[in-house]
Amino acid sequence: MWCVVSVTAILAFLQHGSAYTQERRYVEGSNINLGEALQFLKEYDREGSAMCFRVTSAQWNYSTNITETNRRRMLEEQVLSSKFRRLSWRRATSFTWTRLPDPIVRRQLHMLAIEGRSALPEERFEELQQLIAEMKDIYSRARVCPHIINSIGYGYRQGGNCDLVLDPDLTRILSHSRDYDEQLHVWRAWRDAVGPPMRSKYIRYVQLANHAARLNGFHDAGQQQRESYEDLDINAQLTELWATLAPLYRELHAYVRRRLVDRYGPERVRPDGPMPAHLLGNMWAQNWRNLADLVLPFPGKLTPDVTSEMLRQGYTPLRMFQMAEEFFTSMGLKPMPPEFWRYSMLEKPLDREVACRASAWDFCNHKDYRIKQCTSVTMEDLLTIHHEMAHIQYYLQYADQPLLFRDGANPGFHEAVGDVITLSVSNPRHLQRIGLLNNVTDDYESNMNFLLIMALEKVAYLPFAYIVDQWRWSLFAGDWNIDEMNARWWELRLRHQGVIPPIPRTENDFDPASKYHIPADMPYTRYFVSLVLQFQLHQVLCEATGHFGPLHTCNIYRSREAGRLLGEVLALGSSRSWPEVIRIMTRGRTDKLDARPLLEYFKPLSIWLSTQNRDESLVGWSTTGEDTALFARWSQDGGFTIVPSIILIATILTAVLSIA
Repeated sequence: MWCVVSVTAILAFLQHGSAYTQERRYVEGSNINLGEALQFLKEYDREGSAMCFRVTSAQWNYSTNITETNRRRMLEEQVLSSKFRRLSWRRATSFTWTRLPDPIVRRQLHMLAIEGRSALPEERFEELQQLIAEMKDIYSRARVCPHIINSIGYGYRQGGNCDLVLDPDLTRILSHSRDYDEQLHVWRAWRDAVGPPMRSKYIRYVQLANHAARLNGFHDAGQQQRESYEDLDINAQLTELWATLAPLYRELHAYVRRRLVDRYGPERVRPDGPMPAHLLGNMWAQNWRNLADLVLPFPGKLTPDVTSEMLRQGYTPLRMFQMAEEFFTSMGLKPMPPEFWRYSMLEKPLDREVACRASAWDFCNHKDYRIKQCTSVTMEDLLTIHHEMAHIQYYLQYADQPLLFRDGANPGFHEAVGDVITLSVSNPRHLQRIGLLNNVTDDYESNMNFLLIMALEKVAYLPFAYIVDQWRWSLFAGDWNIDEMNARWWELRLRHQGVIPPIPRTENDFDPASKYHIPADMPYTRYFVSLVLQFQLHQVLCEATGHFGPLHTCNIYRSREAGRLLGEVLALGSSRSWPEVIRIMTRGRTDKLDARPLLEYFKPLSIWLSTQNRDESLVGWSTTGEDTALFARWSQDGGFTIVPSIILIATILTAVLSIA
């Protein structure tokens, strides 16, 4: 164990050494008057709630009725909100808050003091906000051309109306197409549309974000982001978690790669190499569920997709939402308030343009909570409804906390709560129990089908969720030159995810920008934390139900005991540190993130995958041959050449951590 911890610490230090060696110097003033601090926080709670209601209302109006007038009003409210946050930051940092005797006051002032980029001079602050807005605008306005066969039927070219958008057009093509060249065109066209126009803007964004962080007492913007986890050691925890989970991912990778070799041939997918990123059914190769038709081991067996049964029974979007509400009330949790049913957008309106991406909304007034979703009667949307309503349930449970504590215990908690509900809802036994699945058989083949589908979504996502902020934090920390940032992105994806670009990439490209969270300045580690935490929470809720048997067969529906525990955890919001919340959640067993419940959930699949992969020449992926040649071409084009010794060291460290 000593060796494992030491290697983890060394690796973390190599990645972010400066952040670990520099003691935090919090920005604070000279005021130590507790009464004044309490009065300020009381005013902030009242005024902040009112400001939150105004901004959220304006954002809702624009999202549910996209007009230039609504956009202008939303931007005006956001400007006012930014000014309010800057003023609040100045007031918070006027106190010597680390010396105040009240721990609740200290916690709230700490949250305000480390928030955002308010320490920047006004001109630089506005420049940063404008850069982010411009990058988001490039992303949202990007359009690409379709891919069609030319007039003589030879080869492919761009053509047609160049109005394809990411969602649903490009997403649908990558989900369903099995044409290698069409997938390649869509993959490349999207990155060409969003990457190069953002590159110089993003470089300036990094400079300003780092400047703001240093004014706030941080080494860089990455350290400022990690502060939201209240733990300087969080990156070491993440590294150790990923090392524990990587062997399961490699088994899944080897199995899926074999099926892609069978489909596309060894000349396009190397039997012992990384997989081309455009063949995995998703724009970022982060979710492989759309490959189910290629990889499902027992296609004759029932799979838990109840779309056709819902249509046969005449389900409507409203009925789907009512079913989701009943899931929560069956556990003794809260029903949706009247405002939810009055104001939510449950279906796509026909008379106006709307943003269809499903989302849950808290209007900060203790009563108005809504969901925005263009619902279709599908299994996928049924799961999404439960996920979004879990966010609403979280809002309801912590509604009585001060404004600053009305949030998840750490940035990954909200997503984990949403996903832990869908772990039960997607369970075949649950679907049978609510009358949507008939003739459920608890046989080996059906279990493997179910677990593989879940792994294509959950396990496949692990390395991508891990590397996005690893890349961003290294960029902020200056661990490598800014003119290497595209190559470093692909180095991480090769090392951890085992995917490569299907065509050579150079530093004229900016492929990280193809993922919205990069230009939108949205942290991503929360999704990796959520992946681990949801199974940890699922395990303790299943124990509360008295469940006996494999973890993947557990369903918490109608369990009042699970509902009591979940409600207790959610009601805390962010009023306690997240390790303390985990300690409460696990009844004192641990205060850390734990990968073992995820491994336990997928244990039957892991054994099956090991058997399926016994004849594979390599479980994992080689970084030699054609893949090395691809990186070499980067170097010739002015990109970054991977040094073999660096890859060797990283591979050895990963292997040591995995064995342990």
